[in-house]
Amino acid sequence: MPSVTFQTSGKTIEVDKNANLLRTSIRYEGAVPYKCGGGLCGTCRVLIVDGHDNLSKVMKKEVDRLGQEKIAQGYRLACQTSVTGDITVAWSDEDLTRLNKIAQRRINAVQ
Repeated sequence: MPSVTFQTSGKTIEVDKNANLLRTSIRYEGAVPYKCGGGLCGTCRVLIVDGHDNLSKVMKKEVDRLGQEKIAQGYRLACQTSVTGDITVAWSDEDLTRLNKIAQRRINAVQ
């Protein structure tokens, strides 16, 4: 079984192959920040520290929310990413504050 290490929260768990990264975080209290869970807000942005090759392909919503530059730097949206092997992910408080502001604007725009 693949393992997911949530570097920021200090938790490591084993998951089924092709498990959704955000749902895994929610279920096992990995603490990945999120607002919507559907690729609209971008708050579940995580940095893939290790295991880039052990993830599903980048989805269109990720390109739309993150842009090619952030994806090239190793960022992914946890809600759009499936785990196929061992990975380590991280996020920062600075990211969380900034992303919460962006998320609120996007959610307000949809309503």
